[in-house]
Amino acid sequence: MASSLFRAASGAAFSMPAPQWARHQKMLPRVTASMLEGPQQVQATRTETGVWSMAAGVFVGLAVAAAPRLKQRRCTKTPCFAASVESPVVERPDLTGCLPDCPATIWKADDIDIENLPVVEDTAPLIIDAADLGDAVKAGAEMEYFKGQKKEIMEQLQKHGAIWFRNFEMMKDAEGFRTMYEALQLNPCLDPIHTSGLRAMVGKKDAVYEAVNKPSLAQHLVGLHNESTFVKTATFGAFVCFKPASEGGGEFLLADGAKIINDMDKDVLKRLYEGKVRISVSNLDMNFLDVLPQDMKSGAMDSLQDLILQVVAPKFDMDLEMVFGADQTNPYRLQAIEHAQSPINRHPVTGQPVWFCNLHNHSRYLRDRRPCTVPEVGMTDVYRGDLERISPEDVRHINEVCERNISRLMMKEGDVMLLDNYRVLHGRDVFKGDRNHAVTWFESCGEPLQKKQAGEKPDDFMNTLINKTLV
Repeated sequence: MASSLFRAASGAAFSMPAPQWARHQKMLPRVTASMLEGPQQVQATRTETGVWSMAAGVFVGLAVAAAPRLKQRRCTKTPCFAASVESPVVERPDLTGCLPDCPATIWKADDIDIENLPVVEDTAPLIIDAADLGDAVKAGAEMEYFKGQKKEIMEQLQKHGAIWFRNFEMMKDAEGFRTMYEALQLNPCLDPIHTSGLRAMVGKKDAVYEAVNKPSLAQHLVGLHNESTFVKTATFGAFVCFKPASEGGGEFLLADGAKIINDMDKDVLKRLYEGKVRISVSNLDMNFLDVLPQDMKSGAMDSLQDLILQVVAPKFDMDLEMVFGADQTNPYRLQAIEHAQSPINRHPVTGQPVWFCNLHNHSRYLRDRRPCTVPEVGMTDVYRGDLERISPEDVRHINEVCERNISRLMMKEGDVMLLDNYRVLHGRDVFKGDRNHAVTWFESCGEPLQKKQAGEKPDDFMNTLINKTLV
């Protein structure tokens, strides 16, 4: 890779020369064959670019509210036979319509001691390079490697927060990617914002989502975020590169939430933690209300708030409130805003305090100052818990800390980035040309979580409609 793009708060870009990137890369921890020995104990364990498709869905929501939902495809009980890279899959169940809903967000955010945060000794990503493993990964036997090293890999994931698998042959297509995650006994689930349509399911039978490759979003910088909402969070995620951007860019952005809060000014962190934050995921300008007689405006606004909330919110399964005029620029702008939440959380297994907030991605202040191709209807923002603005000074500080902790990683064909979604945040730089990255989200490792009844989980209606008509 010749360079890696960095962006300051102003949105200006500059490149990092290849030698400097090489030095940065050498600093990342690596696994060698000799490190794979010895008994270890495994412990398994938050959105994407602001949910602007969800906002666009407001326009179609009213039209489809009464329409029948698409019937969910029944999940057959076909047994799964794992296959190595050198032998074909005999039979493997089609996961279309079979995925469980994304699990509920685990909040452990009370009584965090801001002044005495634990030191972070191991950070992300850990690199596992097939070229470094020698005989530990024999030709044509990569599936056996992942099966044999599952315990150690999952323990290292919990320790570091992310693992970058490089130079493996098996994960160059969706079938091999699935073989890898099944060898690790990772159980796929729906994206927490599945019904937003932001991510299309490009490989339904293998539970594979597109990773924001659309040409309309190529020049949109996806800031740091956990894949979560206030109510749902995927436990793990795995991003795979099937094809890097053909004309450059598209680096994978990764940052350790534990490192971010340790580097943040304690006064800024305390203000946000004590006051909480609220995330706006869409704007809907109802300027026609201005022509109504004054004595009718209030009633009309209340009715619109209730109607849109009742029709749209259930389709997105988010904890939303519809609020007029929160951004103080247009009294007739209706915003869908999540309820107050802590910007800090504890890791559900380790108890490590982490930055668990999508401000770097969702802040309107930052989006206005960097590459952004999202239309006004999909612009996001982050407020204080009382819906007052977070000061520009605090936003700039948070941005500086986040940028300082970002690793910009150029993935090659077949590379996989395995994430602990509670520990690390991810994003994507702008790119040119064609790009094919994908992602699968997981509810658990090992035994699947107890499944909900099929009728209780989101269907594909809004995801399919929005991807075909609006995104």
